[in-house]
Amino acid sequence: MSNISLSYLCIKQKNNIKNYNNRTLKMEKKHYLIVTAAASALLLTSCSGKLGQLTADNFKVTPNPLEAHQGQVGATINGMFPEKYMNKKAVVTVTPQLRYGDRKVALGTPATFQGEKVMGNDQTISYKLGGNYSMRTNFDYVDEMQKSELYLTFDAKIGKKSVEVPAVKVANGVVATSELYKKTVKTAAPCIAPDAFQRVTAAKQTANIKFLIQQATLRQSELKNNSVTEFVDLLQRINKDQEGLCLNNVEVSAYASPDGGYKLNDKLANQRQQNTEKYVEGQLKKTDIEAPIDAKYTAQDWEGFQELVAASNIQDKEVILRVLSMYKDPEEREQQIKNMSAGFRELADGILPELRRARLTINYEVIGRDDEQIEAQLKSDASKLSVEEMLYAATLKETADEQEEVYKKTAALYPNDARAYNNIAAIEYSKGNLTAANEYLLQAQKRDAKGTEANANLALIALQQGDVATAENYMLKAGNNKGMEEMIGNVYLAKGNYAMAEQAMAKVNSNSAALAQILNKNYAAAANTLDRVAQKDGMTYYLKAVLCARQGQNNEAAVALRKAIEKDASLKAYAANDLELAKIAK
Repeated sequence: MSNISLSYLCIKQKNNIKNYNNRTLKMEKKHYLIVTAAASALLLTSCSGKLGQLTADNFKVTPNPLEAHQGQVGATINGMFPEKYMNKKAVVTVTPQLRYGDRKVALGTPATFQGEKVMGNDQTISYKLGGNYSMRTNFDYVDEMQKSELYLTFDAKIGKKSVEVPAVKVANGVVATSELYKKTVKTAAPCIAPDAFQRVTAAKQTANIKFLIQQATLRQSELKNNSVTEFVDLLQRINKDQEGLCLNNVEVSAYASPDGGYKLNDKLANQRQQNTEKYVEGQLKKTDIEAPIDAKYTAQDWEGFQELVAASNIQDKEVILRVLSMYKDPEEREQQIKNMSAGFRELADGILPELRRARLTINYEVIGRDDEQIEAQLKSDASKLSVEEMLYAATLKETADEQEEVYKKTAALYPNDARAYNNIAAIEYSKGNLTAANEYLLQAQKRDAKGTEANANLALIALQQGDVATAENYMLKAGNNKGMEEMIGNVYLAKGNYAMAEQAMAKVNSNSAALAQILNKNYAAAANTLDRVAQKDGMTYYLKAVLCARQGQNNEAAVALRKAIEKDASLKAYAANDLELAKIAK
């Protein structure tokens, strides 16, 4: 090969090497630019771009689903910002939001968090480590919230720039079993004001005959006093047998005052008893009445002396009684009475003469009309019945309409008696006529502002209207009397005190009583109560469905739910949104 050819080859080889190096240099430069751009983009995304998306896994809500108690829904939200999430310049405000129907309602106080480079007073979340937080929310429950969703919404900024962070659903629906009291209270038994009618009433009438000091003779002036005259008149009325009066016996009790010697007083009191007993025997014979006479006497009426002195206006009476109580021996006490009688004329003139007496007591019974007689009188002329007989007559009626008619007639004949108005209201309440019931209860209160039954029934009305505070006020006025158990229990239910509600209705077999037991998780007792409800309605079977569902008895729950809807079609729509029955075939 010539020198020229060799030179050409060397030059060409050098050019090839140069071109290769240039191409390599360009490729390396291009790769560097790509890597640098990617790194820059990553840096912008993590440090000054946008925040990542949060999911339900970043949050835990307790309870979930939500629960209503005392008309409130409360929840604790525990959140977690993951590692490398919180931009160091970011500020994120978290707000719970309940969505139901077409509404989106912000709940409670929002919580704000900040990155490490933000100068503020909010909780700081580390970019590298992330962070946890907890917040509570509490809000008033309304029925539409039964079908709802709880979201967390985010207002986020990095520096001055807003950043979109999608809302996160964290809970589904509200279990509102506690609110069923608004339905069970509708079937709660209202309070009926009782009558005081007694067909047989025990009665007594007394008369007093006074004797002169140390004498046992019955004086004509004493036999003509008012009490003795009334005594004789009653015997004559009993003899005529026109008023349903039945004599049991006559008691004779004779006494001597404690200021004489015991032997003298014993003899004197005995003689007074015998003379008075003969007088009573004579009066019974005159009126042609046979009755036993129970006679006795007291030689020294120390108890009567104490009673009269205590009831008198004698100066230093407390001293007198205290001194005399120190002496147990009858003779010593008698001497002290004599000594004091000299110093206290009131004892000699006003106390001791009243103790020289015989007391006559007629024990008898008043036999009232029987049921047939009351019914007949009600039809012919109700005005001749007493108010107690009228109120009792209403209880003899079989239907609520018939009872109400009698109560209205009672109110017309005895307009000042509050009980008839209350009982009319109770019947209207049972019919669901709350406006009419309220009007009659106000009439009852005008006549008796402290009437326990009227206040109890006003409490039931207030509960149906959702006014728990007013219901509690009426409950306090009504007091804890017999017949108030269901009203008191329902107020406790509304207040969320299920243990007290169960205790108050321990002897009541009603829907409200069973609801209290279910909410108190006393499922065995609730099952027994529901079985014993006298008039089972849709709500009775609905509660049984809830009870069975809570215990995993889904087939039994489905059967109960079908019965509930058969009796009350409105429960179908309610059950569709009830999370207690979510697993039950509807």
